[in-house]
Amino acid sequence: MNAAEPLQGSPALSLEPVAARSSDGTARPGAAFFDLDKTVIAKASTLAFSRPLYQGGLLARRDVLKVAYSHLLFRLGGSADEVQMARTRDYVAELSRGWPAEEVKSIVNETLDELIAPAVYAEAAALIEAHRSAGRAVVLVSASGEEMVAPIGRMLGATDVIASRMVVGDDGRYTGEIDFYAAGPAKADAIKEFASARGVDLDASFAYSDSITDEPMLRTVGYPRAVNPDRGLRRLAQEEGWPQLTFRRPVALRPPLSKPSPLKVAAVGVGVAAVAYVVWRVWRDRRFRTA
Repeated sequence: MNAAEPLQGSPALSLEPVAARSSDGTARPGAAFFDLDKTVIAKASTLAFSRPLYQGGLLARRDVLKVAYSHLLFRLGGSADEVQMARTRDYVAELSRGWPAEEVKSIVNETLDELIAPAVYAEAAALIEAHRSAGRAVVLVSASGEEMVAPIGRMLGATDVIASRMVVGDDGRYTGEIDFYAAGPAKADAIKEFASARGVDLDASFAYSDSITDEPMLRTVGYPRAVNPDRGLRRLAQEEGWPQLTFRRPVALRPPLSKPSPLKVAAVGVGVAAVAYVVWRVWRDRRFRTA
């Protein structure tokens, strides 16, 4: 499948899936399912948006630090433990209680070009385009909220998204409950439901992730791929013979905004963002020392 190979010859599309056929003889296409954080973008989406949410008055400074610390623990643990995932889910739900849903969407859309577009891996963008050219649906699958994931999906040219969904009350604010949390086995279940509804052949489909927490998702498809894998996923990929891909080159998909965003960075906001960045660097350095 040389015409669809991504940049630098990554073997992600080196196998040409044979589409299954339905009972009436028509071919059923495969799809490509992408985890978002550290797989398509070189940062954590929730952590990235914590700065503008703080500037918009939705997050307190201590909450931003808690988000960064919680993310650090999750990444260092590399664990598929359901208790830890449940704690993260409940923390996010409680944190967002009372937020106006439309204001969150507005903040995300305003800061998308600034925060996310420059962080997209060039290799991931090439893969997404290659899969679309091959006629496959491209689906972002992320534990981040739908309000964050859907705009990122549109920016990347994904055809669909599977993301966590918060409950919005009659007053237009988050109630503090989660209708669906797209993590662990729930990702795999959602992918199976998507495939059933869209007539997708999972045996002819691809899945990409960096985390061992996505083992259930990777096992739902015929062509699992480990991208920048954590220790747990690296070990699993070696045991299963799954290809391991290294994405290194973030590239801006769009030119930067020509004028400052209304959510201008305040000095204290820069300080909070810097702390979050340092926390990420600590995780990264520790990962490389222990790899």
